[in-house]
Amino acid sequence: MAISFDNALGIHDDALMVRARRAEVIANNIANADTPNYLARDIDFKSILAGVSSEQKLTMAQTDEGHASGFLDPDMAADLMYRIPSQASVDGNTVEVQEEMASYTENALAYQGSFTFLDKKFKGLMTAIKGE
Repeated sequence: MAISFDNALGIHDDALMVRARRAEVIANNIANADTPNYLARDIDFKSILAGVSSEQKLTMAQTDEGHASGFLDPDMAADLMYRIPSQASVDGNTVEVQEEMASYTENALAYQGSFTFLDKKFKGLMTAIKGE
């Protein structure tokens, strides 16, 4: 009997990938906290996972090895949203460092939870394969 990883893991592997991308976006916001006119962005985690589970994803073809893939998947770039600050900055920057740090910490905890869940799933699959 063949093991289907899609059935065994569900959307948890996709969740791990989205959490990693969100960490990149939030870290980019923190790095640009002092950049004038920088607009803080974020990923809507729920809408991306809803799209992953219900839509067939189209992938872009890389026609040359020299083409950069960027730090974000083009499929997710459309899901980036601008954050609305609670207190506007004089220089036009919308990054609120405390808010970004809290979001980064929350995302890191969720990433660790997803990783732990996947680790337990793989250990369970290994146990089943070995027949223990």
